[in-house]
Amino acid sequence: MPDPRLNAVYSSRSMTRRYEVWFLRCGLANGSGAWWFRYLLMNLGRAARSAENAKMPVQVWATWFPRDAQPQTFIQGFPTDQLDLSPRHQLPFRFKVADNAIDENSCRGNLSVNGHSISWNLRNHSNFGVTLSNKGWIGFSKSPHSDAIFSGEINFDGQRFSADPLGFGVQGHNCGYRHRTFWRWMHAYFPQPEGSATTLEALIYDLPFGFLFRKAVLWHKGTATTFKNLRESEIVHREEHLKWAFVANRGDLSFNAAIEASDAGIHRLPYIRTNCSGSFPVSNASLAQATIRILAKNRDESLQTLSGAVLEMGGS
Repeated sequence: MPDPRLNAVYSSRSMTRRYEVWFLRCGLANGSGAWWFRYLLMNLGRAARSAENAKMPVQVWATWFPRDAQPQTFIQGFPTDQLDLSPRHQLPFRFKVADNAIDENSCRGNLSVNGHSISWNLRNHSNFGVTLSNKGWIGFSKSPHSDAIFSGEINFDGQRFSADPLGFGVQGHNCGYRHRTFWRWMHAYFPQPEGSATTLEALIYDLPFGFLFRKAVLWHKGTATTFKNLRESEIVHREEHLKWAFVANRGDLSFNAAIEASDAGIHRLPYIRTNCSGSFPVSNASLAQATIRILAKNRDESLQTLSGAVLEMGGS
């Protein structure tokens, strides 16, 4: 079962250089699109003692990825004196600012940005959570709900999305002293006929002295398998096309995977550096297609989703 400690807060209000974010990707069950919500802390200690409130130390993001149309992002910032945050490493976890909140099993939001109105009230449950990377003070990447099922409703400029289940995907939690120079991350959700799900999540990023962090976790038939020997076979990072293909093996189990998105399905946003020296580009495709082939003793399975994956490439 998922471990609630994976969502526990790392940041303190005195930290002057650190980002921490809780996010979720919800692909709508009816296939009409996907939503990406982020609850972000940025340099809380610096905001408390200078004019950094203008740089939005607390932020809530909502991004809509409609089928066959351009994604739209809405970001609203808040001062630290409106933030209600659980203490470091303590449970139960909570993040609340104005009418926006996230905890272990639910989240809600209410944004008014540039004439648009977006609100949501979601519940989530899952069977599996995982720590992809944990470098302590340097940073970590966790997925408290890796095979998440979401229910509830989302309202966007009068359009209402409501169902039980409403959608599927992942709820994640990342933190770091700074963003890596580059990273590639993906998550794919494959519903299974008996009502369960297979998920694949993979992450690669740069380490000091020219090394790379590489890891993938396959959750399949109720069992998690970790692979640390990812070998990339294709990387495409262009304005109109994203693709990431790789293979991995562990003992008698191996897989190959390909995740891809193009044109209108790719959204690009600048992320602010934690030293406030500027920004860098991040590409996100939350309606990506993915295929994986799993090979084991007496087993050869192929899984595909046309819109149930997310592919993100950051930096250069």
